Amino acid sequence: MRFLFYATVGMSYLETLLWQRASFVWKNSHLPSYLGPTLGQLIHLFILLVVNSLTVFGLFVLLVRSLWSIGSNTTTIETWEIERHATLVRRARVLGGYLEGPGGIRVHIKKQEYPYDIGIWANIKQSMGGSANFISWFWPLAATPDRQTGWAFETNDFEDPGVSWPPPDPDRIPIPASARPSRNISMPTYATIQDEIDAFNRRKQEDMKRFQKSPGLQRRKPFHDRYKKDDSAQSDSDESETDSEGDSEGEEAWRNAEGERLRDFGVDEEAEFYDEEDIPLGVLIERRRQQQSAN
Repeated sequence: MRFLFYATVGMSYLETLLWQRASFVWKNSHLPSYLGPTLGQLIHLFILLVVNSLTVFGLFVLLVRSLWSIGSNTTTIETWEIERHATLVRRARVLGGYLEGPGGIRVHIKKQEYPYDIGIWANIKQSMGGSANFISWFWPLAATPDRQTGWAFETNDFEDPGVSWPPPDPDRIPIPASARPSRNISMPTYATIQDEIDAFNRRKQEDMKRFQKSPGLQRRKPFHDRYKKDDSAQSDSDESETDSEGDSEGEEAWRNAEGERLRDFGVDEEAEFYDEEDIPLGVLIERRRQQQSAN
């Protein structure tokens, strides 16, 4: 925070100096060119003005965002967790307080308060090392807090001590061990090295199919489709017609309050939200073959 603050202040001061020089040149642009700066100096001034303006604007936005996070004692990920929990609470309220998890289990969802927001002043002190000395917050040579201060954090005690954060999320609950297939897999033997290479290439091709659109790939339907299914009994054919794979469909298309998605930050949404990600690929392929043979 000290580095960000002083970087913003320093580049803001540089911005004022550059604007003074640029405004002086503009006001005297009607004078002969030999009385002003050279062409190289003008180009240099223009480049510095543009680059510094963009940089100081980005640093100022980052500084404001950081100050907001310090005041609320939340990081960007924790802000997403709060918004995600609010979304699950709204959905659970519509569906009777429960949401479906892996294996068809019903997860009870209730509203929980964020436990680490202990007040603006206390949040700022905790973020700045626990000291109430306002001057030390801006002193670049101030001592670094002891590492033990990052092991335990004060809570607001709005919830019971046994309540964990983040709250349970049906899309993040792992598949129960009892529902997982047996891991007693025997290692195959090959007659030649070429046979082993060919088998590896076949497994690689089958693995790449997980990231391609396929009729056998089962994904969680959008919330409004699941709500419609619970509200009125629909036939299986109707459900299959309404199930689509668009970019705005499914749980993986969830957005935060700013409209941002996980894929905007480089996260693989399909791998993150795939309902059967803990099941070995061989089992999924075998299930698909059985479904195709049954049809």
